[in-house]
Amino acid sequence: MKLQWQIVRLELKETFSISYGDYSFREALIVSLSFHNENGYGECSSIDYYNINLPDFVQKLAQIQTKIEQKAIEHPTEFYNFLESLNLHSFLCSALDCAYWDLFGKLEKKNFLELNSISYDKLPESSITISIDSIENQIEKIKKSNWNNFKVKCNHFNELELNSLLRLEKKIALDANCSFSIEDCKSIENHILSSQFTYIEQPLEVNSFNNLNANKYPNWMADEDCQDETSILGLKNHYSTLNLKLVKLGGLTPALQFIKTAKANDFKIMIGCMTESTIGISAAAVLTPYADFVDLDGANLISNDIANGNFIDRGKIFLSEKPGLGIFIK
Repeated sequence: MKLQWQIVRLELKETFSISYGDYSFREALIVSLSFHNENGYGECSSIDYYNINLPDFVQKLAQIQTKIEQKAIEHPTEFYNFLESLNLHSFLCSALDCAYWDLFGKLEKKNFLELNSISYDKLPESSITISIDSIENQIEKIKKSNWNNFKVKCNHFNELELNSLLRLEKKIALDANCSFSIEDCKSIENHILSSQFTYIEQPLEVNSFNNLNANKYPNWMADEDCQDETSILGLKNHYSTLNLKLVKLGGLTPALQFIKTAKANDFKIMIGCMTESTIGISAAAVLTPYADFVDLDGANLISNDIANGNFIDRGKIFLSEKPGLGIFIK
């Protein structure tokens, strides 16, 4: 097996603003695993508020390259056990785990759903993100969009602005990125109109979730508060929905166990993403048969996508029937 990697710059179609800052591009680490003329691909993004430094990952890959290249082809769960022994950051582990699933499926000539006996009748639609802006501009973008589901970024709480979003009579979710106060959340919890939002994601600073009540009106969704499977039980009674992102969990292999545990504890699940190319989106998309909500617009936000595979078109999810994760470099 051969390991290769490169850092690419993904240009955004427009400046993307969230409570953590403004971004006009994202850098991403693309890894490939090759065997017998088949190539598997994985991706992780440079996210400053997660303290992700891609040159550190490149240095780590150089250190472990020989170990990876000496590994025999085996089932992805066994390969993931090997990755765990290397003590990798979850972002880097995810890129390698997803690349291996893609490679393994291509070698077996089966796609991820076939390998895991996953079936579905209908997939939920993905939302598209409306970045932080004046409420007038956000509303104008929603009105002009041909998507059906929207996730509106917030960096403060304003009841009048939220009411104006609800008057649009669209499927709208809020993503506060930790920008609401405890007092804001108490007000939202007791306001019946808050139930009209699809969900309200990560309203409070990390580890402040004890102030949230899952039995009130809003559908509170955990993002930064839910980093892995071990955090699930502690979120009960506070959140109703969990945002599953592959890079936080370490890849598709732990994501399958995460979903099992979350469902057993009556949580709903959203399959989410970072700003990623079709490589990262293709990996996350194969989990959407398990999802109650989907937010996989990452590749739709960039202007220089580097791959083909599973994709989102105006919210509709299209899963490739090609082997592995269906990823091919343009």
